Order: sequence, then C-alpha cells, then structure tokens
Amino acid sequence: MKIDILTVLPELLESPFAHSILKRAKEKKLLEVNVHNLRQWAVNEHGQIDDYQYGGGAGMVMMCEPLAKAIEVLSKEKKFDEIIYMTPDGELFNQKMANQLSLKENMLIICGHYKGIDERIRQQFVTKEISIGDYVLSGGELPAAILVDAIGRIIPGVLNDETSALFDSFQDNLLAPPVYTRPADFREMKVPDVLLSGDPKKVDEWRNEQSLQRTKERRPDLLND
Repeated sequence: MKIDILTVLPELLESPFAHSILKRAKEKKLLEVNVHNLRQWAVNEHGQIDDYQYGGGAGMVMMCEPLAKAIEVLSKEKKFDEIIYMTPDGELFNQKMANQLSLKENMLIICGHYKGIDERIRQQFVTKEISIGDYVLSGGELPAAILVDAIGRIIPGVLNDETSALFDSFQDNLLAPPVYTRPADFREMKVPDVLLSGDPKKVDEWRNEQSLQRTKERRPDLLND
C-alpha cells in the first residue's frame, strides 16, 4: 500500500511513521508513506497557500490552486483509489472503515489547516471525508497519522502475529476482553482460573463472554449496529 499525505506542516508527521509498527511495515515494504509539503505548489515566492475567506470572518482558508496542482501532479504518478480529506464534519472513522481502507492500494490524504480548504477542492477532487471525532484540532496532521496507523497495522504481514489484530476492540463490533500477564497473583488480585487452565476452548468461551459483557456495559450502541 502507498499513502501520500499533503500538509503544510510535514514535520508533525516525522515521528509517527518512524517508530514501532509503522516503521516495521515500511521496512517490510508493505507500506509506503510519502509526506508532501503543500508549499511546493504555493502561489508565489513567499510560499502562500492560504487567503482570507469570502464573506468575511476570522481564519484563513487553504486556496484552490496549490491543492489542485498538488493533487494533479501526484495523480500523474499513480492512480489513487481514494482522495481523503481529514475534517471534523466528515464521516466518523471506525474499525470497519479501517478494514475497508486497508484493502486499497493507493490513497492520498489531505490535511486541512486554518479554517479548512476551499469547498471547490472538496467537490472536485475529494472522494472521502473522514473525522476522527466530534472535536476540532489545529490541523489534519494528527488525524492523518491516526488514520495511517489504524490502517497500516492491519495490512497482512505487518504484525508478527496477524491474528492479534482480529481480536482488537471493535472487530465484530465488540470491545476486547480483559488481558493479564505474570505474576498470576498480584497484591492478592488473581488471574481468572480459566486463563491458567490450559484449555483453549474454555479460554475462547471466557473471552467471548467477557467481550460481550464489557460491550454491553461500556458501549451498548455497538451491539445495536
């Protein structure tokens, strides 16, 4: 999978992709992430990529021309399955969407900034708009990093134990069950006997029951889905 990211602050995305699972994914050549500074396509020698909004009001808007040029240049290099805009008013991101996007080959992510991007770019180029939650951040860089992380870790071959991703929270609309490690007795709090039984069938049954119970208690809305 290849993911290109358009941003005015590329330095914000250096660390998230240089460590842990995403670093491993890149080293295995299962994931390629290219971060592009939008100012390469600025409208003047001062690096301008934003301007005042029509109708007045506080906050600058990212201009059409830099974004259009960048998208068109990158689209000549590869055909994008999705051109995604990270925005608070987009579709709420969830595990089901991550699973679907992990099957794509090429994606372009646009990171908004200031008051967002000119609406005409959304209408002409963007194929999917995604929000990571009902709140506003300073820009789309952190949401883009979250999106890439959630997608990248479930690409086949990225995780050493591929089955572990199948039991994450929100897979099958259930929260993950409780997990324990050594010691078996910590300050008089003991690991459930079933996990020490050595019986895989009983362990699986216990985990399923715990997932269902935890989901009912904490996120009953998932069961309605």
